Formats: sequence, C-alpha cells, structure tokens
Amino acid sequence: MAFDGSWKVDRSENYDKFMEKMGINMVKRKLAAHDNLKLIITQEGNKFTVKESSTFRNIEIVFELGVTFNYTIADGTELSGTWILEGNKFVGKFKRLDNGNELNTVREIIGGELVQTYMYEGVEAKRIFKKD
Repeated sequence: MAFDGSWKVDRSENYDKFMEKMGINMVKRKLAAHDNLKLIITQEGNKFTVKESSTFRNIEIVFELGVTFNYTIADGTELSGTWILEGNKFVGKFKRLDNGNELNTVREIIGGELVQTYMYEGVEAKRIFKKD
C-alpha cells in the first residue's frame, strides 16, 4: 500500500488555528509547530501499525479498519473512533471523550507526499509529510 513507509513532517497549513480551536494553549501550540513528527506506517491485512515519534513522545498505535479504538493526542486529549479506507484515502472519524465533539482526519498520498487533513469545529488544517 502507498501509505507504508517512513514519513517526516515537512510543512503545515493552518495548524496553529486548528490547535487553538482544539483548546491547546499557546505554549504547547508553539512547541507542536516544531515537533519534527515522524510516522512509520505498516500494514498487515486490515491491521495497521503507526509508530509516531516526535520531540514530545514516541508511541505505537495499532488498529484495524472499521474497529473502534481509543487514542490520546500529544496534548493529552482522549479520542475514540475508527479509521476506514475510502478509495485511496484513510478516513478517520473520532470523538473527543471530554466534550463529544468530532475530529475528522483524512490521510492521502498527493504528488508523492502524505497529506493529513484535520477538521475540527469548522477549522481545517493540513500536515504534509515527505518520505523519509
């Protein structure tokens, strides 16, 4: 699958506004803008493993397509949701456990780059990754 491999964040679009809407304080937003996030994605059938490493943490997320799982983002916000495959896109539909608001994410390959788009309460942001 095209998502397999090692990806390093290259640039972001509207990421600060997105984090602000999520309720992340200014200090954490400034740090997150320079987190040097790296993703290593592997697939075995419907099971995916995503290893995230950044300035803040190193974690491994294992999930199956269409199966609900819990996930905590770097600022401590807890989410519950699923990833599905729609054509050539990963579509993630998550709910915050603290307030029930939806956080939707799409991962797709565009021009050889992994583009991760977030949508939360009307604010859209992107993080663009290059193969590492």
